Amino acid sequence: MNQQSRETYYMEQALIEAKKARAIGEVPIGAVVVYQDTIIGRGYNQRETSQNATTHAEMIAIQEACDYLKSWRLENCELYVTLEPCPMCSGAIIMSRVSHVYFGARDPKGGTVGSLMNLLTDERFNHQPMVTENILAEECGEILTSFFKVLRKRKKSQKEKD
Repeated sequence: MNQQSRETYYMEQALIEAKKARAIGEVPIGAVVVYQDTIIGRGYNQRETSQNATTHAEMIAIQEACDYLKSWRLENCELYVTLEPCPMCSGAIIMSRVSHVYFGARDPKGGTVGSLMNLLTDERFNHQPMVTENILAEECGEILTSFFKVLRKRKKSQKEKD
């Protein structure tokens, strides 16, 4: 499998996770951690369901990967996530030593891999993963856009009933 089809395959796996979040009414963001061409961590947003601010897709996938490897160090692992990571998730990526981050859509309101700032390439930290963006960006952005469109429509309809 060539690099481009490999990246597409793993981002499609992250999109499967995002669809799980959407199915339960969560913001549809998904992530997978890959080690030696095997997915060892999967996650999707569960913040509303868990009422826990830390249950972002990346955090869950990183935790699963650490459990799988029985180590907090994910030095030879790659993270694929449908949306540009936030400050918390970027911190976890740095602290866990993920080697490469691939993301789909940019997050102009909360992304810290170039949108608001760039934590992952800040040389003041002791680790800087490689970053590749725009993997299936259109698909990753569309799942979010359509989710929020439906949510706004539902809220407007509810407001009209009240």
